[in-house]
Amino acid sequence: MALVELRNVSKIYHLGGETIKALDDVSLDIDGGEFVSVIGPSGSGKSTLMHILGCLDSPTHGSINLDGQMIQTATARQLAQIRNRKIGFVFQFFNLLPKLNVLQNVELPMVYSGISGRERRDRSMEVLKLVGLENRSRHRPSQLSGGQQQRVAIARALVNKPRIVFADEPTGNLDSNTGEAILELFRNLSREGHTIILVTHDPEIAAVTHRRIEIRDGKVAKTLDPKLAGLDRRPGGPPSPSPA
Repeated sequence: MALVELRNVSKIYHLGGETIKALDDVSLDIDGGEFVSVIGPSGSGKSTLMHILGCLDSPTHGSINLDGQMIQTATARQLAQIRNRKIGFVFQFFNLLPKLNVLQNVELPMVYSGISGRERRDRSMEVLKLVGLENRSRHRPSQLSGGQQQRVAIARALVNKPRIVFADEPTGNLDSNTGEAILELFRNLSREGHTIILVTHDPEIAAVTHRRIEIRDGKVAKTLDPKLAGLDRRPGGPPSPSPA
């Protein structure tokens, strides 16, 4: 069974007498350990899809099975628990608390899980080491570069050992070299077994993922495996030839 299964999922809004289908009968599977991009232009429905997959919103119709749990029938309390235990989020604007240092920012998701202070510190330092920032644990966000702040956000997303990490335009506020380094970090996390779902409007960024899911007008327009299309490459590098 796939880690995430969507079946005939729709999201409908009623605005000023007008009916808007943000998602229209979407069905797809995402396996554990995949590095997937969800790509589409503004207004295509990709952000709505991420919000529903991330248990930040509920579908109007259809079913979602996330790691064995049916999301569409879950209560608000249950959804909050699923988000805290199974999902990590990385956003374009980092969303770090400026008055807290790096270690405290990374510890935050565990505060709501009832984890002891000592374990919080140990686990936070472990993920900071994973992203190469263990020597910045006492710095505040304002003392870090944009790329370093995004690495802190990634560490915070990983600290509760989630099954899935959602990254919403994670390189949007970074220069190209720093953005490539962040994408390579996601690739490494995927190789270690983390499931990464990256939301973007940029085909160049989507091309580094294992599979692309293109959303247009609320529907899955197509999916593409870059390896089969000869597009498997590292960030910034030329396309590799398709396997014979």
